Amino acid sequence: QVQLVESGGGLVQAGDSLRLSCAASGRTFSNNMGWFRQAPGKLREFVAAITWRSGSTYYADSVKGRFTISRDGAKNTVYLQMNSLKPEDTAVYYCAAGGKVPTMPAQYDYWGQGTQVTVSS
Repeated sequence: QVQLVESGGGLVQAGDSLRLSCAASGRTFSNNMGWFRQAPGKLREFVAAITWRSGSTYYADSVKGRFTISRDGAKNTVYLQMNSLKPEDTAVYYCAAGGKVPTMPAQYDYWGQGTQVTVSS
């Protein structure tokens, strides 16, 4: 059984940093793992993704230059380093795996339970 467990969310002030982790168990993934977020009243949106084998990365324009996605193959874990956080980054952040298209949530097979990130101004 595949499990994705996110951690690292919390309440921070604007300009602060957070690092989210997503530990995968049950299988390894050769295609894409990604981070998505959903704010209250909004659709789930793409944040960042990484192709497991090649290490290619993809970012939403809104986070480019501030967020960095990375992976640790030995730990089967994906990270999202978030710097210069803004109030508009406030959302529940979800880890996803098995994505055939890195930026499209419907293309992912597995999802974590989500972790709350709140950025105060």
